[in-house]
Amino acid sequence: MFPSIIALLTLISVACGQSPGLQVILTNKGLQYGKHVGAGWIQDRLNNITFPDISGKVLGAIHFTLTGITITKCDFPEPSVEFYQDATGFKTSMSGLSVALAGWWKTQFGIIHDGGSFNLAIFSVDVTSVVGLGKDADGRLSVTSVSCDANVGDVDMQFYGGASPIFKPFVKYFKGRIRGEIQRHICPKLEEAIVMIEEQLQAMNVSFDVDQDVTLEFPLTDLPVVNASSMNLGLKGEFYSIKHHEEPPFKPQLFAVPEQQGYMLSVGLSEFTLNSASYGYYLAGLFQALINDSVIPPSLHMHLNTSEMGPFIPQLPKMFPDLLMNLQVYARDAPLFSFQPGAIKLDFHGAVKAFAIQPNHTQTPLFNLNVDSDFSGKVWVADGKLKASMGMNNLTVTLASSEVGPFKTDAIEKVAKLGSTVFMAKVNEILGKGADLPRMKQVVPVNTVLQMDMGFIAIFSDAQVLTDGDFD
Repeated sequence: MFPSIIALLTLISVACGQSPGLQVILTNKGLQYGKHVGAGWIQDRLNNITFPDISGKVLGAIHFTLTGITITKCDFPEPSVEFYQDATGFKTSMSGLSVALAGWWKTQFGIIHDGGSFNLAIFSVDVTSVVGLGKDADGRLSVTSVSCDANVGDVDMQFYGGASPIFKPFVKYFKGRIRGEIQRHICPKLEEAIVMIEEQLQAMNVSFDVDQDVTLEFPLTDLPVVNASSMNLGLKGEFYSIKHHEEPPFKPQLFAVPEQQGYMLSVGLSEFTLNSASYGYYLAGLFQALINDSVIPPSLHMHLNTSEMGPFIPQLPKMFPDLLMNLQVYARDAPLFSFQPGAIKLDFHGAVKAFAIQPNHTQTPLFNLNVDSDFSGKVWVADGKLKASMGMNNLTVTLASSEVGPFKTDAIEKVAKLGSTVFMAKVNEILGKGADLPRMKQVVPVNTVLQMDMGFIAIFSDAQVLTDGDFD
């Protein structure tokens, strides 16, 4: 059952001493679902398990081998799993496992060979395992076996074919030997499986390139926190510009995601994480654009030139008649988001540098405008998609500097507001369609709800682990 529980943990995890930008809580409901999926996973694969040969001697001279041992029937009881605070991990117990096996026996006494088949029944197998969770030096989730205890209640054997009656006096010996072998191998095999999971976790990346401009780092910021009902992981959750890997001029703030036992997972996304993405793209130079006459839609029946700017700047066409213009639009600072109960806000401080294009294609600077705006909106989950809407609260245009003399910006501001209204309508059309919630190949979120709070967004969700037949 450990692979499925770890699958839920890797959904969560994928810099010690930092405040986390992301928090994820696995509740007892999620742990129990992982147990249920894990039990089914084991049950489905029991029929494919083969056991190593068992060899030895009887009467000091007769060599025997039990080979080709396979499971024919298994009574697999529902295991129990719980968060275990003493080891910062979880404790799994299984009691009353019974298995029927079949195989072949072979004997050799000098040049005399014999063989046949056998049936083997193992009764009342009890196993208890405690797995601890930790963090390695690079911030990866780690798992270790803290303790394991296994006990095999009884074994029954029957031999068929060949000289099998000869073995009847030694069945008690075989039972004791096989019971001991099985009991001796249970915990080492379980610990091997935990080591394999640890190796898989160590091979996981704690960062990845989102695109050619920014990368996301998400190592654990501290050790996992485990209590009786949940496990909490804090992740760095910080974006960086790939070309300019530098810290933003703001710091993550502590926040606490409310625990919701009615859901398997709770995920907290801080405004720091979103703002670090904004800062990364700002450093990458994505918040800038060049507007020239060629990008003006023909349907507007206007051109970007000094003559048509006359109603806004009367002196411009007199000083530079009939010249095309370029507008360099850029963000003066990284746009910053803030989360509040029920709302998300965005402050954007932009600028526009205007140039006249001379006949020899050189550019003459004309003026600089500052454009400051703020927006508010909301985010929600519907139909399995993350959806949003945004509206502009205010927009102001001020003259920062001018090579053509002073002029009023009221008319320019009015046009900018009108254009922003049209632009936001198109943006909301896209945001209203929504985007699919993030998912792994084997784990998809279901029954997801979103709650906006001061400084963070909390997402509460159940998860579904897909079977092989569910994969795309």
